Amino acid sequence: MAALQASIVPLGGDPVSRSFAPDPHDAAALILDLQGAGLAGRWVEVSFRDEGRGSFSRVELAALSNAPGEPESTSLAERAYGNGRFTWLGRLPAGLLALRLTPMLGETDLSLSDFTIRVQRRLVLLGRGALRRPDLAAQAVLWRALGKKVRSRNRLTRALTPPGLTGYDTWVRCFDTLSEADRARIRAEVARMPAPPLISVVMPVYNPDPAVLEEAIRSVRAQLYPHWELCLADDASTDPAVPRLIARAAKEEPRIKAVRRAENGHIARATNTALDLAEGAFVAFMDHDDVLPAHALFEVAAAIQRQPDLDLIYTDEDKIDAKGRRFEPHFKSDWNPELLYSQNYVNHLTVVRTALVRAVGGLRPGFEGSQDHDLLLRLADRLAPERIRHLPQVLYHWRAAIGSGTFSDKALARAEAARLQALADLIARRGWPHRAERGPLGFNRLVRALPAPAPRVTVVIPTRDRAELLRVALDGVLHRTDYPAIEVVILDNDSREPETAALFAGMQADPRVRVLASPGPFNFSALSNEGARAGRGELLLFLNNDIEVREPGWLAEMVSIAVEPQVGAVGAKLSYPDGTLQHGGVVLGAGGVAGHSHLGIGPEDPGYFGRMMISQEVSAVTGACLMMRRAVFDEIDGFDAARLAVAFNDVDLCLRIRAAGYVIIWTPHAHLIHHESKSRGQEDTPAKRARFEAEVATMLERWGPQLRNDPYYNPNFARAKAQFRLW
Repeated sequence: MAALQASIVPLGGDPVSRSFAPDPHDAAALILDLQGAGLAGRWVEVSFRDEGRGSFSRVELAALSNAPGEPESTSLAERAYGNGRFTWLGRLPAGLLALRLTPMLGETDLSLSDFTIRVQRRLVLLGRGALRRPDLAAQAVLWRALGKKVRSRNRLTRALTPPGLTGYDTWVRCFDTLSEADRARIRAEVARMPAPPLISVVMPVYNPDPAVLEEAIRSVRAQLYPHWELCLADDASTDPAVPRLIARAAKEEPRIKAVRRAENGHIARATNTALDLAEGAFVAFMDHDDVLPAHALFEVAAAIQRQPDLDLIYTDEDKIDAKGRRFEPHFKSDWNPELLYSQNYVNHLTVVRTALVRAVGGLRPGFEGSQDHDLLLRLADRLAPERIRHLPQVLYHWRAAIGSGTFSDKALARAEAARLQALADLIARRGWPHRAERGPLGFNRLVRALPAPAPRVTVVIPTRDRAELLRVALDGVLHRTDYPAIEVVILDNDSREPETAALFAGMQADPRVRVLASPGPFNFSALSNEGARAGRGELLLFLNNDIEVREPGWLAEMVSIAVEPQVGAVGAKLSYPDGTLQHGGVVLGAGGVAGHSHLGIGPEDPGYFGRMMISQEVSAVTGACLMMRRAVFDEIDGFDAARLAVAFNDVDLCLRIRAAGYVIIWTPHAHLIHHESKSRGQEDTPAKRARFEAEVATMLERWGPQLRNDPYYNPNFARAKAQFRLW
């Protein structure tokens, strides 16, 4: 990052300037030494400007401390206020040493400015909080009077937090509208590029409304990045206005190349014809009726400048109607091969190294309607994850107007068949024993084959009484599950009720079940580790005692995924008894540390762009139903029983699995009922709350940057809950 100055504004005094310096422990980060600045333990507002970004900052802001009982590093989650401005309001640690700025999302060329630390009076903040949330402000005063300063600060911070956005139109206005200053900055950055890449925009054309084709071409010509060429292939359009429009555009603009095909060959052949014209190192795919925002190709080129070995760049997108109104944004996951098997979530804007597109033979005729998906699946055979970049910006507007000529709208069944065939071909190319099936909503489903013989699964169930729940769980695992090799290890954590003793006695007749006495304070991590050591299975399934089996194939589904060498853990879809969703994977940072994806949506709700109907990579899954190979469990030394006895041990486990190079898969095709935490109870005593707060501190200290940047949850989404929303 470039040199950065900070302005410190004390109460009633003159501003003081201090300089950020390189972090000696992290070459990419900057440190602002604040020792002696009088800011330790003070309420402050930290603000800065991140040029060229919308609703998320490209840096992690953290406070470094050396006070006993405080974490060494505390992430300060700033809030976006539009026009590149970000602010954090709160109390700095009592042992404050410095602030640290660390690049996020792989950024290496940041432009930060106007960094200001302004000291705030607590009474003034209480007044502001009372105007917004009088209930929380009153609680802050009450907890302060009772000596509970941490809780008081928490309530005051919540009272001061303004409400979120109310709609996509507001988001576009605040975070995705270029100002003249933005345009000037982009032009200046382009001028400084040492070797700007030529980007070839390929566009197959067949009988679009001339007005929308003209708008599509105009949007390319209006790019702030000038190093492009537009390669148009007219697929024998029958409307004479179309070739006339193309010829006129090519005459006016030398960067436009055009060819007219002698006969209609459909979209794959027409795209390949346009690709034959391309001379750029990278090719961008664009439909004949869509629109690029003015900074689209600049952002792509800037990513290539930062990382010249990129092979695939893709962006977020939205739709536009006949009046140009933007709606239905698709804020996407980072690279997610499991998700790509089922749906083309990558879609627009997609930019690929031209040589790689040609190496796989371009687009394949016969896959019309899913030709882009097929291309991506074939490219995936050759793509290295570190050479793929997702830009979490809306850089493509997909027209959804009547008469746009979109193939998939006219022949959905054929498009679905092509998509399924593309997955079947991938399975054949890779020599997998799996099969492709039509899944929910017409998306693909990769059905993996079980190894033969089926590996033994050790099911580890910690429990304390509540025999009525455990009986249901055991009956489901032992008698309602279609899987041949199961053993169950029950960790009895001080059960006292006679009903539980009777249940255990009845289990003695089943050789698949062992009950181990494990007395002492409840420690899910220690109990799970003990159960894993006692088991004999190649696979470990950590299961809560309040899980209910409803479908026989759930365990086979999880096993078929868990045995794959690159998979570190597998999680299931868990619903409450009323059918609403309890667990759709874990999103890092939601609610502070982590939260369950799509919590509470109805049983018929497919989730954001169908995500709750599709297997996918996630950052973590719940320990209520988590499967992994014993070898992986041993490699990462199991659960952290010392510092994460109850909360977040599953998230920590998954993050260590990912750090070891494995992926985490969540599958909706293993669907169970979860009577959540019925036996453990709630965090409703001072001791439990203290333990929970310590576990939160452990997670923030250990995984702070990762909790700010879940690769599978778009940074534009709100973090209060994992609901895939802007607010």
